[in-house]
Amino acid sequence: MKILFYNHTGQVSGAERMLLMILSRMDRQTFEPFLVCPPEGSLTKMAFQLGVKVEPLKSLEARFTWRVDHLLLYVVSFLKAMRELRRKVKNHQPDLIHANSIRSGLVATAATIGLKPPVVWHLHDLLPPHPISSLIRLFAALSGRSVMIAVSAAVARNFRGRLSSPLNERISVILNAIDLDKFQPDHFSKRRIRKELRFREPDFVVGTVGQITPRKGQLELLRAFRVALNESPNMVLLIVGAPLFNRDHEYLDTLRSTATKLGIGNKVRLLGARNDVASIMQTLDLLVVNSKAEPFGLVIVEAMACETPVLAAAVDGIPEIIQHNENGWLVSPGDEAALAEGIVKLSRRPEHRARLANRGMQHAEAHFSADRYLVDLHAFYRSRLKKLGSQSAESTTRVTEVAEVA
Repeated sequence: MKILFYNHTGQVSGAERMLLMILSRMDRQTFEPFLVCPPEGSLTKMAFQLGVKVEPLKSLEARFTWRVDHLLLYVVSFLKAMRELRRKVKNHQPDLIHANSIRSGLVATAATIGLKPPVVWHLHDLLPPHPISSLIRLFAALSGRSVMIAVSAAVARNFRGRLSSPLNERISVILNAIDLDKFQPDHFSKRRIRKELRFREPDFVVGTVGQITPRKGQLELLRAFRVALNESPNMVLLIVGAPLFNRDHEYLDTLRSTATKLGIGNKVRLLGARNDVASIMQTLDLLVVNSKAEPFGLVIVEAMACETPVLAAAVDGIPEIIQHNENGWLVSPGDEAALAEGIVKLSRRPEHRARLANRGMQHAEAHFSADRYLVDLHAFYRSRLKKLGSQSAESTTRVTEVAEVA
């Protein structure tokens, strides 16, 4: 079964990490995956390292905006990407197209009008309040060859919007997962990283890991951390991640200047992007996820698997992972006082942190393994392709066998 995976960007963030996990674990005797994506960024190189065939396609420039001139430029970029992808589909004749974002789903569905392969939209993002969001939902509802995978129930609800009835049967929720072998408790890594970063023995290390962007709430975390320092002066804050899109580099400059203005520059470390996130997780005494919007929260599961306690804002998909005071700690989104209070409270209760961390690890192992994910994904392919009548009987049998033994 030949599957064309299409990703509209070559940069690697949470959605691309999930794509790479899928590609790394897909049964190559049954599935023949190949990736189409822009050559800019690290996704092409990382896919090559997995032995996946990669073909270049121009980057899609498309953002939600109210500016008509920008919209026209985005339409031109969309049409170019659509034409280029259509040529590749005709050349390769895939059995299925797996589009790894909403934007990718739009391009792939439009590019294959009149062609046979069904299109799977992998919904990693939340649609913002915007007229274009309504048009996207309507287009998806009218496309009979398109089905959707949502990374959380929150994402599914958001994508349905007011079109609940037309889209209800078209969207399946498959919660994200991680490679548990890469995220395991490792006290050696904790000692090594703490030595590298020159932490003192009594330092309580608070960290946040993710893309540097306003949506992740790093600025608000800085302010809350300043308040928490008044109660627990032995704390340090690690901010791990890099800006990727739009004007996020300006936001990084704001974080640096804010830490200085607050007088906590010596207590804050901005580490940039790291390729040893699992080791960083071991270093943290507490992971904080202060997102204003979060489709899922992959970094939470990674921390849980490393037996690192998590404090997070209860927004969108995060409550589908964390049960408050059971396997993590939740605060109301946007409440900086509650965030500071939670950091202080957990810093003073090591036994409580250990209990939350242990239950979090058990929860991650039970519900968020890559093995579970591939079983669910294979079952999704099997059921959806059968309903759409777009797969041969032989291919259907092979997918069934893989789903049953995976």
